[in-house]
Amino acid sequence: MVEMELKRDRIVIRLGTKKWEWVLEPRYWRNTLLWAAFLAIAPVVAYFVSPGLINTMISANIYAAIAMPLALMTIGTGRMNFGPQFYIGVGGYTAALLSIAYGWGPLTTLPFAILMSMIAALIFSPLVIMARGLYYVLLTLLLPLVFLEVTFIYTDIFKGDTGLFGIVPLLDTGNAKNNFLIIGYLSTAIMFAYLWFINKILKSRYGLLMASINDDEDVAHSIGININKIKIIAFVAASTLIGIIGWFYAHYFSSFAGITYLPLTFMLKILLVLMIGGRAQVFGCVVGGYFVAFLEMLMIRYMGPIQPLLFPIILLILLFILPEGLFGLYRKRRYREYLPTIHVRR
Repeated sequence: MVEMELKRDRIVIRLGTKKWEWVLEPRYWRNTLLWAAFLAIAPVVAYFVSPGLINTMISANIYAAIAMPLALMTIGTGRMNFGPQFYIGVGGYTAALLSIAYGWGPLTTLPFAILMSMIAALIFSPLVIMARGLYYVLLTLLLPLVFLEVTFIYTDIFKGDTGLFGIVPLLDTGNAKNNFLIIGYLSTAIMFAYLWFINKILKSRYGLLMASINDDEDVAHSIGININKIKIIAFVAASTLIGIIGWFYAHYFSSFAGITYLPLTFMLKILLVLMIGGRAQVFGCVVGGYFVAFLEMLMIRYMGPIQPLLFPIILLILLFILPEGLFGLYRKRRYREYLPTIHVRR
C-alpha cells in the first residue's frame, strides 16, 4: 500500500518499510533548476542565432566533464593529478583503433574504452599509495608525455604526426546543424550525469571518508579508515570517467590525435577549469568549463596569433584575483553545506 503525505516543506511517500522524501523549499532547487533550464534552452537559441556557439558549448560541457572526475580524484586521494589527459588518450585511442579496424560504431566501442581506461587506471593506481608530494606530481605529469612519445614511435599504429581518421561518427542525421544540436544535448547530458553521480558520492558516506583523507591522511588512518582502498577506488573510478571523454572526442570529431590532448597545454586548460571554477567544487567545474571555453573562443576570434600567449596569462591573473574561484564568490553569499576542497600538500 502506497501512502503519500504532503507536508509544509516536503512530499513523503511510504511503501511498506521504505520511505522517500522530496524537499520542496525553493532554496534547495530553485537555482539548480534555473541553470538546468538555461543549459537546456541555450543550444536551441544558438541553433538559430549562431550554430558555431553550439560547438563552444560542447567544449564547455566536456571541459567540465573532465574537471569533475579530476576533482573527485583529488579529494579521494588527497593528491593533485597533473596528467588526467592520459586517460583521455587511452579511451580515445581504444575507440579510434577499434572503429577503424572493425568499423564499429560508438555504442560498440564504448564498453571497450571503459574497460581499457579501467585497466590502465588499475595499473597506475599504486602511485597514489607509493608516491607523495612532488614525486606524485612528476609521475602523473610524465604519463601523458610518455604516451605521446609512444604515438610517435609506433606511428604505423597511432599516426602520431597526423592522428587517426575514418572513425565512425558519433551521430549522422545527414544535416550538420542537426548533428551539432543533438550532440550538444548529448554533451550536456553527459555533464549533468557526471555532476549528479559525483555530487551523490561526495554527499555519501564514501564522500565523508574521502573528505577526511583530503583533510589529513594521518588522522583518517588513525580512526580506522582504510585510506589505501578509498584512494584506489577514487583514482580508478575518476580515471574511467575521464577515459569515456576520450571515447566521446574520437567519435565526435571522427578523428583522434594524441598531439591534441596529451601535451601540457591541454592539461593546463583542464587544471584551470578546475581551479577557476572553484577548488575541487563539482558545481564550480561547470562554471569554470563555460568560462574557459567561451574565453578561448573570444580570444581565437579577436586576438588571432597572440591568443596562445594571452590566454594563459589572463587565466593565471584570475587565479590570483579569485583564489576561491568563480563559484567561491557565489558560495560566500549563499552558503549551504560543507563540500571538501583541495588541500595542497608540500
